[in-house]
Amino acid sequence: MSHSTIRAMPSSFDSISKRNFDKLAKFIYAYSGIKMPPSKLTMLEGRLRRRLRATGLPTFDSYCDYLFNQGGLDFEAVYLIDAVTTNKTDFFREPNHFTYMVNHALPELTRRGVRSIRAWSAACSTGAEPYTMAMLLNEYAEQENLDYTILATDLSTEVLRTAHLGIYPEELVDPVPSELRKKYVMRAVQKDRNEVRIVPKLRSKIAFGRLNLMDDKYAIGDPVHLIFCRNVMIYFDKTTQQAVLSRLCECLLPGGYLFIGHSETVSGYDLPLKTVANTVFQRT
Repeated sequence: MSHSTIRAMPSSFDSISKRNFDKLAKFIYAYSGIKMPPSKLTMLEGRLRRRLRATGLPTFDSYCDYLFNQGGLDFEAVYLIDAVTTNKTDFFREPNHFTYMVNHALPELTRRGVRSIRAWSAACSTGAEPYTMAMLLNEYAEQENLDYTILATDLSTEVLRTAHLGIYPEELVDPVPSELRKKYVMRAVQKDRNEVRIVPKLRSKIAFGRLNLMDDKYAIGDPVHLIFCRNVMIYFDKTTQQAVLSRLCECLLPGGYLFIGHSETVSGYDLPLKTVANTVFQRT
């Protein structure tokens, strides 16, 4: 192995300088709204080592020089944000939300004459949330003879690729009730693969796309009846939370429903929302 090859390999002992950490944190916050306090330094180093390998840059100093002094952000920004975003997701996560949607929100929308329900999963990660929504919306639509569509967006292109395919480790669908699993989940023909895939009918009802919640406006088309935006605002400061919630409300039809994570709140913000259940709100 040549000396030049050795220098080109990222070192696990390399670290991000305070100056470069501050630059990265400032960019990540401005781009995504995600706070990156000094306590996240080790996490950031771990996440960015794969970007060093991908770009062939040997050190964090050279990577940051590429980003901030050589115009590298034009190409690298999406991959940098993919690396630092956290994507925790499960089917039927925080199940009380789905119970409320089925037992209260959907019947109320139907009573008001809605025959085509538009829903949005605004931080869809690898797709467990919108596919859970699709299972329940499809069940309801079959009973009530109505239609539905789901928009699923995320900041990370990497997780959107997984979501679009709808292929998961078999154990990930364990929380799905057995009758829904039989109807909406296909097992791999090769048993040793231990993989499942969401059926084409549900995949065809969901449009996946990249959307940054820090954008000034959300280009989602017509306003929607249901928005799930859960467990993403915990990464934002108060100012960003207010801005994001306000923009979400602009995309929600009067009488529509907003679902946020159980550790999140809208308290203290001036928003056209009323509380209808724990972390469920209706647009006034």
